[in-house]
Parts: sequence; C-alpha cells; structure tokens
Amino acid sequence: MIDQKYQKLLDHLHICMTKCNHCFDACLKDENVDMMAECIRLDRECAEICSYLKAAITRNSPFIKQLATVCAEICQTCGEECNQHHHDHCQRCADACFQCAKACREVS
Repeated sequence: MIDQKYQKLLDHLHICMTKCNHCFDACLKDENVDMMAECIRLDRECAEICSYLKAAITRNSPFIKQLATVCAEICQTCGEECNQHHHDHCQRCADACFQCAKACREVS
C-alpha cells in the first residue's frame, strides 16, 4: 500500500510527466527544432525521472528521498529551460515542473 504522505507528490509527478511529454512532442514539431533541442532533451529527462520516481514510490523503494532530491533538481532545470520559451506548451510545462520540484523537495 502506498504511504498517503506521497499522494500529493504522486499527483505532481503524473502531471509533470504528462506536460513534459506533451512539450517534448510539440517541440519536435516546431519549425526551428534545432533551437528547441535543449528543451526537448530536458523534457525527456524530466518525464523519465518523474516516471521512475512514481514507480519507486509505488514499490516502497528505500531510495524515495534520494530520488526525490534528484527529481527536484531535474524538474527545476527543465522548468527553467521551458520558461525561456514563449510557446504555451513550454509555459505550461515550466509551471508543472516548478510545482513538481517543490513537491519533491517537501519529501526529500
């Protein structure tokens, strides 16, 4: 059974992963995809760590706090990159990343 103290984090991880995957896909379709390369790379990193941390929480991993620390750093970095772009999908992704980073820091 999942510890209830992680429910808020699980919700933020899911939202962040979804927004990053959407941003990743939208950036790949951008006319100037080369300019979006760092955003695309960080979207993938962020979506992957969010997915991994979700799985770690559901299996009650002994490394949740350490993974949450790493996840917070990656989410923060992704959010900062996305925040530099004025596309709606990038702005929504940045917001989700910042919220997820905050939720990760609360458990790490």
